[in-house]
Amino acid sequence: MGVLLTASHQVLEFACRKAYQRYQRQAVRLELIQRRKLKQLIQQHTGQRLSYEQFANKFPLTRYADWKQDIEQSRRSGKNYLSAEKVIRFQPTSGSSEALKFIPYTQTFLNELDEAIGLWLCSLYSQYPQLKSATHYWSVSWLPESQRKLMENDNLNDDSALLNISKRVLSKITQAVPAEIALAESAEDAMFATAVYLAADKKLGMISVWSPTFALQLFDIIEQNLDEISATLRSGKWQRTGLAFLAVPKSCEQSYKLRKLNFQSPESWTILWPKLTLISSWDTASAAQWAQQLQKRVSGVNFEGKGLWATEGVVTIPLAGKYPLSYQSHFYEFLLQDAEQPIPSWELNEGDIVSPVITTGSGLIRYVIDDELEVTGFYQKVPCFRFLGRKMTVDMVGEKLDQDAAVQVLSQFKRDDYIPISLLGIENCSVKKPHYILLSEGNADNQPTSAQLDQQLKQNFHYELARNLGQLDEPEIKHVADAWHYYKTLAMHNGMIEGNIKPEPLKKMKTKID
Repeated sequence: MGVLLTASHQVLEFACRKAYQRYQRQAVRLELIQRRKLKQLIQQHTGQRLSYEQFANKFPLTRYADWKQDIEQSRRSGKNYLSAEKVIRFQPTSGSSEALKFIPYTQTFLNELDEAIGLWLCSLYSQYPQLKSATHYWSVSWLPESQRKLMENDNLNDDSALLNISKRVLSKITQAVPAEIALAESAEDAMFATAVYLAADKKLGMISVWSPTFALQLFDIIEQNLDEISATLRSGKWQRTGLAFLAVPKSCEQSYKLRKLNFQSPESWTILWPKLTLISSWDTASAAQWAQQLQKRVSGVNFEGKGLWATEGVVTIPLAGKYPLSYQSHFYEFLLQDAEQPIPSWELNEGDIVSPVITTGSGLIRYVIDDELEVTGFYQKVPCFRFLGRKMTVDMVGEKLDQDAAVQVLSQFKRDDYIPISLLGIENCSVKKPHYILLSEGNADNQPTSAQLDQQLKQNFHYELARNLGQLDEPEIKHVADAWHYYKTLAMHNGMIEGNIKPEPLKKMKTKID
């Protein structure tokens, strides 16, 4: 197994090297490469041959609502109404103005993503050669339980599925956790099975997840279910019927290690996984504090932050300690703060605060991603960025609730004599995980229950997923006589100046007050 593992990594590195070399070689030709990419995409999608200037005059900025009808027709008919290319699958996600979105993935689009992943992998192999003799865990994320019946199995979110076929085969050999885990009946079972597979793997060298809270949750599961996991590894039998379809990892050695570990010590994880070299997750904006906790939890292991990667496309990748534009993947423009028209990537300046606008192989044209980035410098001619956060969004653990979703929730519970004022995201609480509070005033007899609020919030794809995975606690109702007074008091408690406070339908607060 060790020889096959090492050989697979070597072949995978070789397969990714072209993307790495191409990126470095062409980084001084950003404008040329981007103009060429745009011509290819527009000709493929529309049959037209346009310069960037003609393209910018002809096509407006778009968001998901502009594509929704064509996407839904494509899903129903099997014919792609966005492009001439066949849709391989529709990837579910959520975001501003839509509780559930489906993004079409074509082969051209998958090739664009593969370009970015190949660059990232080759960079990792170069920085951490130890990874060539270790297994990796790339997160397999799950659909919210209410959405699973809508989707075919091949639509489950396996990160390795973004690679081309040959790289995918190689990556399967190097993975610590099988993608089939995503087929478990519940997120709880899937999380438990993931923890068991990780605990069983003494060759684990890298843990790559998106949200750091997801990794922290996996570590909690191993600690809290120590006896059951140890028994499973020793016997080679699941004690949970919902996992009967899945092969059981067996390791008496790892079972013995688990029983001897002192999890109060941060070195315990490297005793369990002596080859563990790197943990990768989000580490900016609202994820920063959780990334810090993750790094403290696992002592002596390298950490790398993720680039900006949305379901609709990749924007930045980590490279040489920076986060440069993945300029080989899609065509990129950027909206400057308060600007109505975007500028191309080659016109950016250091210090610009921008939002990405992408045109991709999926058929999406001039698609606005409502994230804020700061231009921090350049990798040769390629702009590098720092992620500042999502616009008008609360995203404590990846739930991506936006103001439109909050307004819908508030309107659902509003009555003549009962007034919901705001939905508050509480990031730090001594007795609970991050959670939401509905602040209201009026007739208490008409207020919803926490369960009703939770059910309404679960209409949003990523919120439901975060609840399924245990990353968010159940929401609360805070009913007071004077909601505006309470709102101002809470905002000032969180460091805001009274004169700058205005009521908002959705607001993140660091802490709450009783």
